[in-house]
Amino acid sequence: QVQFVESGGDLVQPGGSLRLTCAPSDMMFRDAEMAWHRQAPGQQRELVARISRTGTTNYADSVKGRFTISRDGAKNTVDLQMNNLKPEDTAVYYCNSYPPFRRVIGGRYEYTWGQGTQVTVSS
Repeated sequence: QVQFVESGGDLVQPGGSLRLTCAPSDMMFRDAEMAWHRQAPGQQRELVARISRTGTTNYADSVKGRFTISRDGAKNTVDLQMNNLKPEDTAVYYCNSYPPFRRVIGGRYEYTWGQGTQVTVSS
């Protein structure tokens, strides 16, 4: 069963740093483009960063220069290093493939998301 397990979230002060780790359940994601998303209170989930199987990255404008996505093929993990955190970075952060993993259940597509990890940036 496909699962995404996120960890590393915490309460930090503005300007602080955190490193999030994603551990997909299946090695098939070694060759998939992976991504981090986040969902702030009252907002829709948004794409934060992407990384291809070859290491090409893409970032949302709001995090460019501050966040770095990386992957370790041997460990099958995807990390998000977050520096100079701002209050507006507060959200639940999720990892997934890109596009997000989906499968047919009951005749319809169901997307698979983990529990996410909470990042709170506050004084």
